[in-house]
Amino acid sequence: MALEQNQMAIEYSGSKGPLFGLTLKTGLLSLITLGLYRFWQKTRIRKYIWSSVNAGGDTFEYTGTGLEKFLGFLVAIVFLAIYLGLVQMVLFYFGLNMMVDPDTASNEQIVRQMAALYISALAVMPFILFAIYRARRYKMARTRFRGIRLGMKKGAWGYVIRAMGYGLLSILTLGLLAPLMTFRLEKFMTDRSFYGTTSLRQDGKWTALYPAMKHVFIGLGILLASGVAFGFGMANETIALAVLGGLLIFVGYVWLMVGMLYYGVWSFGYLMSHKVVVADTPEDEIRFDARPRTRQVIKTYILGGLLLALLSSIVFGAVAVLVTPFMLGMEDAFMTDDPSGQSGMVFRMVGVALVAGIGYLVGIVVMQALSMVLITQPILAHYIETITVLNPAGLDRVSQREALTGIDADGFADALDIGGAI
Repeated sequence: MALEQNQMAIEYSGSKGPLFGLTLKTGLLSLITLGLYRFWQKTRIRKYIWSSVNAGGDTFEYTGTGLEKFLGFLVAIVFLAIYLGLVQMVLFYFGLNMMVDPDTASNEQIVRQMAALYISALAVMPFILFAIYRARRYKMARTRFRGIRLGMKKGAWGYVIRAMGYGLLSILTLGLLAPLMTFRLEKFMTDRSFYGTTSLRQDGKWTALYPAMKHVFIGLGILLASGVAFGFGMANETIALAVLGGLLIFVGYVWLMVGMLYYGVWSFGYLMSHKVVVADTPEDEIRFDARPRTRQVIKTYILGGLLLALLSSIVFGAVAVLVTPFMLGMEDAFMTDDPSGQSGMVFRMVGVALVAGIGYLVGIVVMQALSMVLITQPILAHYIETITVLNPAGLDRVSQREALTGIDADGFADALDIGGAI
């Protein structure tokens, strides 16, 4: 597509081979170091992806370090351990305990156990939201374009309060106010972001996100109707109606999942298209045009998932083939009456466990690398390459800003396993 003079395309130059090799190598190093290297793995993958994004001949730069992430993780783990320990002490004081034997527990004890589980989950929720904001702030603070750093102001607890409030509204309205939550939370983060001496602003209206919810509402409607049909069929012993209801439950669930994916892609395009790099005059403001295609994203998920499943069966099948000779040797040891043969059985069992365990873990690392190149990178590339910068000349008027202090790594995101590989 030809671009006008006042537009700039964004390209992604990453390829499967280098990223697969990087993810596989760093994954194996993480495995050898019992997970310690994963902070450096994440950093190296980010550096590769950031440097593969090209806008007008300039690439992005990621300046974070693995040591920062590791130290941030240690601080987060210590804090969460103390915090959750205090929560459990309070629950125990009120007679709520998560450790209950289901075989001997009374109904009252089971109810108390469920209450303890839900309270513990809710107690962690603020820190999950806290981690989401802090992770984005850290990544922006460690990102540079044209040598000029991006950044984000403090506001993690403000984000937590808003996210919990809008989340509760969304639940109470059965999802009707989900677009309000999506828009307000993104606006909260965008309006606190900056690029050099310029600030960012989120324009648009939250009600404009409702067209993206149509498939979510259709999926929920199918689930509701199928649940009624299934319940009515079972109550009246109408097998055909019950079977139809069961099939529709599956259809409704799939439709809902696709609808949520559609909402995510569509809302990203709308929100990105209404972000503004603020300038002194409206004519100098930098805007964006984003047009990601839901069909392309869904196709990547489906085809990538199917290929990943096929390759997974091959990888773990190879592990099974590798372990089989050891298993046959153990069977021979069991069948013989020779004490010397049975004496090696323990060693064979240990060998089988080691080979199977190592093979399984290596298989997981291989699948992680394949998932990165078959699903994650193609979807990222699609999002990036469907964004166009409008009025890119405004970038020439941006200058460097002083570095923010107090920026720590996204340790809570690592501790709570938020953000995946990147």
